Amino acid sequence: MIHNISYRTFIYGTENEEKVKKAVKTLFPKSSPLKEETEGYYKNPVLILHDKIEKNREIKDFIQILKKLPSPNILNDLNRKMDDKGNLFLRFDKQKAYQGDLQIVEHGDSIHVKIKMAAYPARKENAIKLARELWGK
Repeated sequence: MIHNISYRTFIYGTENEEKVKKAVKTLFPKSSPLKEETEGYYKNPVLILHDKIEKNREIKDFIQILKKLPSPNILNDLNRKMDDKGNLFLRFDKQKAYQGDLQIVEHGDSIHVKIKMAAYPARKENAIKLARELWGK
Protein backbone atom coordinates (compact mmCIF):
# COMPACT_ATOMS: atom_id res chain seq x y z
CA MET A 1 0.00 0.00 0.00
CA ILE A 2 2.94 2.33 0.69
CA HIS A 3 6.34 2.02 -1.00
CA ASN A 4 8.21 4.29 1.37
CA ILE A 5 7.96 7.31 3.62
CA SER A 6 10.52 10.06 3.78
CA TYR A 7 10.66 13.02 6.11
CA ARG A 8 12.74 16.04 6.88
CA THR A 9 12.69 18.80 9.41
CA PHE A 10 14.84 21.81 10.09
CA ILE A 11 16.53 22.67 13.38
CA TYR A 12 17.24 26.37 13.68
CA GLY A 13 19.78 27.93 16.02
CA THR A 14 17.08 28.78 18.55
CA GLU A 15 15.87 25.17 18.78
CA ASN A 16 17.13 22.25 20.84
CA GLU A 17 18.25 19.33 18.66
CA GLU A 18 17.22 16.70 21.21
CA LYS A 19 13.72 18.14 21.47
CA VAL A 20 13.30 18.10 17.70
CA LYS A 21 14.53 14.48 17.60
CA LYS A 22 11.94 13.62 20.25
CA ALA A 23 9.25 15.22 18.06
CA VAL A 24 10.39 13.07 15.12
CA LYS A 25 10.26 9.95 17.32
CA THR A 26 6.57 10.66 17.95
CA LEU A 27 5.98 9.93 14.25
CA PHE A 28 8.81 7.49 13.58
CA PRO A 29 9.83 5.75 16.82
CA LYS A 30 12.50 3.54 15.20
CA SER A 31 14.01 6.10 12.86
CA SER A 32 17.62 7.21 13.19
CA PRO A 33 17.63 10.45 11.22
CA LEU A 34 20.57 11.55 9.15
CA LYS A 35 21.95 15.04 9.78
CA GLU A 36 22.89 17.61 7.21
CA GLU A 37 24.37 20.98 8.12
CA THR A 38 23.56 24.04 6.07
CA GLU A 39 23.05 27.73 6.64
CA GLY A 40 20.03 29.98 6.52
CA TYR A 41 19.41 33.17 4.59
CA TYR A 42 21.31 35.27 7.12
CA LYS A 43 24.21 32.76 7.32
CA ASN A 44 22.80 31.27 10.51
CA PRO A 45 23.47 27.54 11.01
CA VAL A 46 20.58 25.19 10.19
CA LEU A 47 20.57 21.45 10.77
CA ILE A 48 18.35 19.23 8.61
CA LEU A 49 17.17 15.88 9.97
CA HIS A 50 15.92 13.43 7.35
CA ASP A 51 15.34 9.74 6.74
CA LYS A 52 13.60 7.34 4.39
CA ILE A 53 11.46 4.58 5.90
CA GLU A 54 11.30 1.46 3.74
CA LYS A 55 10.85 -1.42 6.21
CA ASN A 56 7.32 -2.83 6.15
CA ARG A 57 7.08 -3.00 9.95
CA GLU A 58 7.98 0.68 10.35
CA ILE A 59 5.56 1.67 7.57
CA LYS A 60 2.76 -0.31 9.27
CA ASP A 61 3.59 1.37 12.59
CA PHE A 62 3.33 4.78 10.91
CA ILE A 63 -0.03 3.85 9.34
CA GLN A 64 -1.32 2.91 12.78
CA ILE A 65 -0.15 6.25 14.18
CA LEU A 66 -1.98 8.09 11.38
CA LYS A 67 -5.14 6.03 11.91
CA LYS A 68 -5.37 7.51 15.42
CA LEU A 69 -5.70 11.00 13.93
CA PRO A 70 -9.16 12.30 13.08
CA SER A 71 -9.83 11.00 9.54
CA PRO A 72 -11.01 14.33 8.13
CA ASN A 73 -7.53 15.74 8.72
CA ILE A 74 -6.11 13.46 6.04
CA LEU A 75 -9.07 12.48 3.88
CA ASN A 76 -10.51 15.96 3.27
CA ASP A 77 -7.31 17.25 1.71
CA LEU A 78 -6.19 14.24 -0.32
CA ASN A 79 -6.75 15.91 -3.67
CA ARG A 80 -4.70 18.94 -2.66
CA LYS A 81 -1.93 17.09 -0.82
CA MET A 82 -1.37 14.34 -3.41
CA ASP A 83 0.79 15.00 -6.45
CA ASP A 84 0.33 13.47 -9.90
CA LYS A 85 2.83 10.69 -9.15
CA GLY A 86 1.00 9.40 -6.07
CA ASN A 87 3.06 11.11 -3.37
CA LEU A 88 1.06 12.29 -0.36
CA PHE A 89 2.59 15.31 1.38
CA LEU A 90 1.77 16.00 5.03
CA ARG A 91 3.19 18.42 7.58
CA PHE A 92 3.06 17.81 11.30
CA ASP A 93 3.43 20.57 13.87
CA LYS A 94 6.89 20.19 15.40
CA GLN A 95 5.98 21.71 18.78
CA LYS A 96 2.86 19.56 19.19
CA ALA A 97 4.76 16.43 18.14
CA TYR A 98 7.33 17.13 20.85
CA GLN A 99 4.42 17.10 23.32
CA GLY A 100 3.20 13.78 21.91
CA ASP A 101 0.25 15.31 20.05
CA LEU A 102 0.16 14.92 16.27
CA GLN A 103 -1.50 17.69 14.33
CA ILE A 104 -1.47 18.18 10.57
CA VAL A 105 -0.68 21.80 9.73
CA GLU A 106 -0.05 24.07 6.78
CA HIS A 107 2.82 26.15 8.17
CA GLY A 108 6.49 25.60 7.46
CA ASP A 109 7.89 25.03 10.97
CA SER A 110 6.98 21.40 10.86
CA ILE A 111 8.03 17.85 10.13
CA HIS A 112 7.58 17.42 6.37
CA VAL A 113 6.47 13.91 5.40
CA LYS A 114 6.25 12.43 1.90
CA ILE A 115 4.35 9.15 1.57
CA LYS A 116 4.89 7.29 -1.70
CA MET A 117 1.67 5.36 -2.30
CA ALA A 118 1.98 1.96 -4.02
CA ALA A 119 -0.61 2.70 -6.70
CA TYR A 120 -0.45 1.00 -10.10
CA PRO A 121 -0.25 2.70 -12.42
CA ALA A 122 1.24 5.54 -10.38
CA ARG A 123 -1.41 8.18 -10.96
CA LYS A 124 -3.08 10.60 -8.61
CA GLU A 125 -6.56 9.05 -8.95
CA ASN A 126 -5.26 5.57 -8.11
CA ALA A 127 -3.23 6.85 -5.17
CA ILE A 128 -6.21 8.77 -3.74
CA LYS A 129 -8.39 5.66 -3.99
CA LEU A 130 -5.71 3.63 -2.21
CA ALA A 131 -5.33 6.27 0.51
CA ARG A 132 -9.09 6.30 1.12
CA GLU A 133 -9.05 2.52 1.49
CA LEU A 134 -6.07 2.72 3.83
CA TRP A 135 -7.57 5.38 6.11
CA GLY A 136 -11.09 4.05 6.07
CA LYS A 137 -13.30 5.98 3.63
